[in-house]
Amino acid sequence: MLDANLKNQLKTYLANVSKDVELVASVDDSKASGEMLALLNDIVSLTDKVTVKEVRDDAERKPSFSINRPNENLSVRFAGLPMGHEFTSLVLALLHVGGHPPKEEQAVLEQISRLEGEFEFETYISLSCQNCPTVVQALNLMAALNPNVKHTMIDGALFQDEVESRQIMAVPTVYLNGKEFGAGRMTLEQILGKVDTKANEREAQQLNEKEPYDLLIVGGGPAGASAAIYAARKGIRTGIVADRFGGQVLDTMAIENFISVQETEGPKLVAQLEQHVKQYEVDVMTNQRAVGLASGDLREVTLENGATLKSKAIMVATGARWREMNVPGENEYRGRGVAYCPHCDGPLFKGKRVAVIGGGNSGVEAAIDLAGIVAHVTLIEFDNQLRADAVLQKKLHSLSNVTVIVSAMTTEVKGDGKKVNGLVYQDRISDESHEVELEGVFVQIGLVPNTGWIKGSVELSSRGEVLVDEKGQTSMTGVFAAGDVTTVPYKQIIISMGEGAKASLAAFDYLIRSSVEDDKDEEASAA
Repeated sequence: MLDANLKNQLKTYLANVSKDVELVASVDDSKASGEMLALLNDIVSLTDKVTVKEVRDDAERKPSFSINRPNENLSVRFAGLPMGHEFTSLVLALLHVGGHPPKEEQAVLEQISRLEGEFEFETYISLSCQNCPTVVQALNLMAALNPNVKHTMIDGALFQDEVESRQIMAVPTVYLNGKEFGAGRMTLEQILGKVDTKANEREAQQLNEKEPYDLLIVGGGPAGASAAIYAARKGIRTGIVADRFGGQVLDTMAIENFISVQETEGPKLVAQLEQHVKQYEVDVMTNQRAVGLASGDLREVTLENGATLKSKAIMVATGARWREMNVPGENEYRGRGVAYCPHCDGPLFKGKRVAVIGGGNSGVEAAIDLAGIVAHVTLIEFDNQLRADAVLQKKLHSLSNVTVIVSAMTTEVKGDGKKVNGLVYQDRISDESHEVELEGVFVQIGLVPNTGWIKGSVELSSRGEVLVDEKGQTSMTGVFAAGDVTTVPYKQIIISMGEGAKASLAAFDYLIRSSVEDDKDEEASAA
């Protein structure tokens, strides 16, 4: 099942297993069960700490297997074959159940161990989803550390009947005790925040007690990370507060225009960014959402949990989010046929008909990727021609199961009350309306800046972007901005990093000049 290179790597990791681990496989005579058993036997051949037991029981899902310690009551289960992006989830589960200490902070581990109650999680994933492993690994860790927590990863492509019956049309989708708990990427801290009802109060109190920063960066994407590194290297007290570290890059699969790196993936780049930031004394606070900005002797950022962080200077780097169509049916069928990540959710539409809205690079790339999975793709573009690079258009037009419609405006997403079953568009030349029967709609029409929280505090453009000068200074003294949230053109990772570095240097210059002015004022008062 595993090639020689992968076996050698896995053997190295398994050397860290210190406790006996038992793999219990629920199988039948299917090909998938045979492949799963081959994988488990490969694992067992690499270490004497792991054993496998095959059972033909009445388990709900076959093939599936649990990872446990003999005579203990842990419950980490994989329903399906955890390969692709989920192979790392399997390795980490083996290590954590096998006694290897997790890398998370001790306070987080203690919070997991203190959880009381019964928590039975089920996570539906696709093996091509880059966001799913974050959720799977978080819940697996919780199950490995606390017997009150149980978790099963479920490959949606393998268990299609379940996916259909639960109307799951986006991954990852998590159920807790039989009820939908959440969808989309969630960090361990975010999950704990939802199940530990007292966590927010404790966290808000801790944040309120923090000393003021020299530079507080709001946002953890490329611009924020770059700004933090440049600030910390200047020796000033630096903090990052963000909903999640990495921002929109976490949802980006293929990156081929990051200079000096021929090809990488968003989550990989984010991990490298985070590692770089952590080499410096930067206070990183994630799972926090800013809701307000005020100016005084110190600038203040108010958070959703009620806490307030203070700083001499602020950097706004909150990036952007997927732009919505704002048509009837879009919100109603979000996650039930309306999707924004073709890499994540595409496998759930295998053999079905879908539409992609948008003819730029993102839309055409999505259509190309989906064409290899679904029965048919209809690409709809508002303009009278596609706007994607010529090489992408050439590839798109070579595909036999893709229809391209230009000069078309999507006016409605239709459904049966449970899921999408069609889309309506208006021909912008003839004004005629047309309906397309399909099961999925992938929206790829650009980004919207995340500036709602500072509206009224700093000056914004007509598009809602933060207006900045050539140094990244906003209309509020001591508040700077960088990246996709600003009016700087061309929303690219490399540009955001450069703008973050530039604005950070400008903020440092502002802090130096401010301190000199303060000294002069003190001298004048003394005289």
